[in-house]
Amino acid sequence: MVSSEKNEAVFEFEVGKGVEKERYELAIARIRQMQEEHLSDEQFDAYFHAVSKYILLADEELEFVTSGKIKEASIEQLKEHNYRIYEDILPENYESSFANPTFAVSKLGDDFGKLLSSIYFEVRNVIPYAYEGNIFAMLIRIEAFLEVYGAFMSADANRNLPPYEEVRKIMYWFYSDYAEDVQTERFGQMVDASKCYVRDIILGSDLDDVRYLYMFGEYVTDNEIATARHLSSLSEEEIDKLATTFTEGYRIGFAMTGKDITIKDSATIYYQLGFERIIKKAISNFEDINLKSTILRDFRTVFTNNGSARRNGFYGAIPNKQYDYDHKDDVALYLDAALVNRKLEAGRAGGEKFKKQAKGFGGPAVIETFGEKPFSPVPNKNALHLDKEGQKMLSDYKTQASLIQNEYIIGKERSFTIIAFPVPEIGDRFKEIFDEVVKINTLDYKLYQNIQQKIIDALDEAEYVTVKGMGDNHTDMKVMLHELSDKEHETNFENCVADVNIPVGEVFTSPVLKGTEGTLHVTGVYLEGLFFKNLEIKFEDGCIKDYNCSNFESEDENKKYINDNILFSHETLPIGEFAIGTNTTAYVVARKYDIADKLPILIAEKTGPHFAVGDTCYSHEEDNVTYNPDGKSIIARDNEISIKRKTDPDKAYFSCHTDITIPYDELGEIRAVRKDGSSVVIIEKGRFVLPGTEELNSPLDENN
Repeated sequence: MVSSEKNEAVFEFEVGKGVEKERYELAIARIRQMQEEHLSDEQFDAYFHAVSKYILLADEELEFVTSGKIKEASIEQLKEHNYRIYEDILPENYESSFANPTFAVSKLGDDFGKLLSSIYFEVRNVIPYAYEGNIFAMLIRIEAFLEVYGAFMSADANRNLPPYEEVRKIMYWFYSDYAEDVQTERFGQMVDASKCYVRDIILGSDLDDVRYLYMFGEYVTDNEIATARHLSSLSEEEIDKLATTFTEGYRIGFAMTGKDITIKDSATIYYQLGFERIIKKAISNFEDINLKSTILRDFRTVFTNNGSARRNGFYGAIPNKQYDYDHKDDVALYLDAALVNRKLEAGRAGGEKFKKQAKGFGGPAVIETFGEKPFSPVPNKNALHLDKEGQKMLSDYKTQASLIQNEYIIGKERSFTIIAFPVPEIGDRFKEIFDEVVKINTLDYKLYQNIQQKIIDALDEAEYVTVKGMGDNHTDMKVMLHELSDKEHETNFENCVADVNIPVGEVFTSPVLKGTEGTLHVTGVYLEGLFFKNLEIKFEDGCIKDYNCSNFESEDENKKYINDNILFSHETLPIGEFAIGTNTTAYVVARKYDIADKLPILIAEKTGPHFAVGDTCYSHEEDNVTYNPDGKSIIARDNEISIKRKTDPDKAYFSCHTDITIPYDELGEIRAVRKDGSSVVIIEKGRFVLPGTEELNSPLDENN
């Protein structure tokens, strides 16, 4: 499982030192004492015993890992350890877990139920930290829990409960006092390649022995095991092809935008557990171009959740997506102006500490996965929710935080790449689908580049574009384009081939907002893993005016669902991108294997026209002059809102960008309309009809 020569390097920990270690030992001793103590209120007593037992379980896992016992464990033993640390939040047990706000409220009352459930959510972070040997991160959470318990013990002496505000304040100051420590550590994990727990496990393990999957402390299911075994069955040549497509996309991204990759010395990799064989080769490929890799782990914590249930970084199987969704707004308990300022100060402190490393940071390289069982959350009235004031405050914080980060990781100097692969959960034909996706990810970009240039040439003659649905789709959009003053040397649309955004297959622009209007409608779409049924968004002057869907019986619930997960609590968002997807091969594969509902937006956006709401596709890089392969500069890098970065940067960005795609089979027409009223049709009834683009219909014809 772990090679002998790297064995010590992988499992060598400094498990605390000095005062920190003493504090940890004292805290664990106090947790053990709790097992013999009882509160007079049986329900609260049950809560504190449940959480303290979980902490002791984490301490056992810490010893299991740091002692080296984990190296010798059988896969059956590893599965047992893995199951018990996630057992109580799994769907079959969640209904009776204090991690479930509904159960906690039923036992502890509305106020304390929500608060104490949130505290347990935070405490559960001790597990991944235990596997990393990060005593400090475990300690601060255990001490906060003990302080809360102390308040209950003190009040219980008089058979009372402590004042709710006293307990809430304990956690408020916990999030305030440790904001700098947590955010500085996380920023450092992203940009500082000197030490990386996940990377070192990958490099030091025998990846043909799936026991390595249990070394990270992430939840492991048959899905991750089957993924690892499938990759283990591939030849070195096949793995090299996959990893090189990924890392070359990253390198080419710098070259295509005229950015100097030679001034960079690190890149961070985001991926899901099971793909380590590709990641190991990618790490090697990056080293060949003088980039060290970091791998940033996702943590479920109030410190960083900020109103989103989306996983971001390295993570394993998600034990319970409803659990993540129920706790995405836990920050609502504590958010105020002082905490926002504290978090912003913490972000700047992290940037200052790792200023040198941030300057050399090249950006993220992301492997997405798809094929998991689609998830549509159940609204939970007992979960915490941000009110309008809190939503505004959080939205403003995210904007400010992104501006601060951009001071240290300068957007115009960095790049990224992103690619997606299916996982075995997609179905019995996983291996076939995997092979098809490999083909999609490695299509002949020259062929697409030439065809897409014909589409761009037609669009560059237009004043605006109309997009209409057909059948049950009632989309009717008018999209205004920037005026080209020098058509010989300028263009509105980027010719997107396989560089940062793999696979090939789209032309895109940032449209003019004034005059852009109409209705965008899709009968069904998954966005960031969440299903939206009959999603309808109305636009006026390029900004969202109204929206609805039919996921829930209540219109209020439907609107809240969209506001939380597409608008991200903004009152409105502009259209930041309009694109025409050209990857009919991906579209046909999706229909052939009935996986259209499982495709990630990365691939789905290439299977029809799409609109993105939020920031433009050139966010924080508007001043970089970008050129298409034909040598024309792309001028449509701003809109009327993003241009405010020059006078009022707080109002220029939204820190979100959500693509919504209309599939070909719901697409009636895309028409480019010139100033004189004449026009040319690009797509009609789901087929490309512009002269020179007919070859894009070949996959559609072969499927008939």
